[in-house]
Amino acid sequence: MVYNFNLGIGWASSGVEYAQAYRAKLFRNIGKEAKFIFTDMFPKDNIEHMTRNIGFLDSEIIWLYTFFTDTRIAPVSYTLAQLEASIGNRRFEKKREGKTVKYLFEGNGNFYTAYMTGEDSDNVHRVEMVSEGCLIRKDYFTYCRIYSEYYAPLNNSAHLYQRRFFNEDGTVAYEEINDDGEVMYQFPDRLICSKEELVGYMVQRLQLTRKDIVIIDRTTGIGQSIMQNAGSARVGIIIHADHFSENSTDNSNILWNNYYEYAFSQHRHIDFYVTATKEQECLLKKQFKKYVGEEINVVTIPVGSLEELKIPDKKRKKHSLITASRLASEKHVDWLIEAAVAAKKEIADISLDIYGRGAEENKLNVLIRRLQCDDYVHLCGQQNLTEIYKNYDAYFSGSTSEGFGLTLMEAVGSGLPIIGFDVRYGNQNFIDDGKNGVKISVYDRMDRKERIESLKEAIITLFTEMNMEYAHQCSYRKAEKYLTKEVEKRWRKLLG
Repeated sequence: MVYNFNLGIGWASSGVEYAQAYRAKLFRNIGKEAKFIFTDMFPKDNIEHMTRNIGFLDSEIIWLYTFFTDTRIAPVSYTLAQLEASIGNRRFEKKREGKTVKYLFEGNGNFYTAYMTGEDSDNVHRVEMVSEGCLIRKDYFTYCRIYSEYYAPLNNSAHLYQRRFFNEDGTVAYEEINDDGEVMYQFPDRLICSKEELVGYMVQRLQLTRKDIVIIDRTTGIGQSIMQNAGSARVGIIIHADHFSENSTDNSNILWNNYYEYAFSQHRHIDFYVTATKEQECLLKKQFKKYVGEEINVVTIPVGSLEELKIPDKKRKKHSLITASRLASEKHVDWLIEAAVAAKKEIADISLDIYGRGAEENKLNVLIRRLQCDDYVHLCGQQNLTEIYKNYDAYFSGSTSEGFGLTLMEAVGSGLPIIGFDVRYGNQNFIDDGKNGVKISVYDRMDRKERIESLKEAIITLFTEMNMEYAHQCSYRKAEKYLTKEVEKRWRKLLG
């Protein structure tokens, strides 16, 4: 069994979660049984809905908090009718507004608020219970109640002091005692004094052997507990981002990325590290030899793969750009918008479609309205882009750091040339300057205005000076080594 450890997942997941979803599919293809373990709390959503959304199977998911119960990972199916049956003979007034249903009881400030999985759904994800104006409890459901949170008023706010996790029959499996963020876990036979220790106890309960493999995608807060309890299992670390700080590294000392520092300090207990590009593999090996005086086992396996090359069945929309990412500040989508607006002065029919969701969405909408470009710059939301990339002329990236870049891989798989900065590792991996795109030179003090101007010039260069048909073919050739059958070979070799 291969156990893959991570922290959280969301509706606008990062590349780490999408990389895991790709990996899950590859492991299915090669017949390697795998589990994907998530260790964060998910109070606003059911984890199953989010994991299924990006391609995991329910049978592949382990959630730390239900691992110690007999409940299974499942979609929400607990209904309003079941909730109302649990209320018994108490009289209530019922009001529904969108995804919430409120039950008002006799007395002052006594009510339940049920949160549904959708505006047209009667399935209940959680219920908040208020007595005399004070929140006292929250119940969370899938096909049964999976856990409850208990609250008491403190300093004019609701204070969480306890969680109970339940078995299918409603019995208590264990409890979490919460004292202002400090937690303890009470089991029938033991007391566990931290979340880190809880993770370690879970790993113990997995009863790992030398036939098992542990892969850690994020180590923050969980890495030490996993490694200490992994026994004879092989342990691997996935490197998802740049692994060191270049500005804080000199000829004598290196500053590792704090997300990987612990995993690097334990290199003698790590069986393998996995990077997504050959460039990063070679650099990491070289740095370990120079700064640590050790040789480590690093292999390159792309974090995703392509089932097939996507060939358009109609003519690509001329001068159309696509970008896809979380709408987060570090993706610099605002730069792309401003560059496209500036380039329109020379390329009248340019268009830019932006796919994804995230915290910057409202700001980007405001920017589009301010620049009056909504007729050719569009926010398109979160969509499956498998059959969409091929309709465009080129891919556009404003990111200044990509460990790999799944969207870059998907773009070249649809024959798109790429415009992006000359930064490690994804852009350098996928862009051959002048052949399948434009790689923009950058320097440390390059300001925002200069970057936008460079992006604008790159658009103009690509669309007015380069042979686009040749660029499309160059991207297709580059994409061939990322076909699923090629990536599967690498995993088979590593896992044995």
